[in-house]
Amino acid sequence: MKRLLPLAATAIYAFLHLPLLVLAVFSVNSSRFTLWEGFSLRWYRAAFQDQQLMEATVNSLLIAVAATAAAAVIGTLCAHALWKKDAPLITMSLSLSLVTPEIVAGISLLALFQWIFRFLNVHLGLHTVILAHISFCISFVVIVVLARLRTFDNSLEEAAVDLGATEWQAFCHVTLPNLMPAIVSAALLAFTISFDDYVITSMVAGVDSETLPMVLYAIARRGANPVVNAISTIIVMALGVMILASERLKES
Repeated sequence: MKRLLPLAATAIYAFLHLPLLVLAVFSVNSSRFTLWEGFSLRWYRAAFQDQQLMEATVNSLLIAVAATAAAAVIGTLCAHALWKKDAPLITMSLSLSLVTPEIVAGISLLALFQWIFRFLNVHLGLHTVILAHISFCISFVVIVVLARLRTFDNSLEEAAVDLGATEWQAFCHVTLPNLMPAIVSAALLAFTISFDDYVITSMVAGVDSETLPMVLYAIARRGANPVVNAISTIIVMALGVMILASERLKES
């Protein structure tokens, strides 16, 4: 029985990742179809030469970086506040945002933006996508950082205050350095979620703010295109490295 469990776990792991392996294999296939005809990097070259894909990638990176930076700052401060003073209602609302269907979140954000912009005369664009991504990334940052804070000794901050430091100085010089692995881990997770989001983004994006997932979905709907395999393989590998780094930082 002890020997069967590792084999079963390995088999399940291989089965779950089989589609990704097939995707990677056919991304270097010279044929446009799922029939192996020889090794070729033509689809990777085509992906990097596609102006629409490159513009969408730049948009996705800008949105993910901006949303991650804002969510990391706001989420860390929010987690510290919740650690200092228990607020069950706020904690519950953060957990609720994690389980809310993306389609519901997207519709509610669209309604909010339309109501606000009716008075400000502003249109949908990159700014609305960034605001939307910040709204759902904050919850992930708070949960990761708060988990780290619950293992942190509060007496260290109190000792710093007793020695003459202000509460802000104690936070910056004592608490923040200890939280840095969790903050970086949460930021990597937020970046991955932001870069990968499609449903909410498609709801609040303007005509000039298409992201990479939106463009890939549009290309895939028109039929099989090996360029999608190539760019998807790059995304999976890049985000996989970030997720592994995030998990390592959580354990440190």
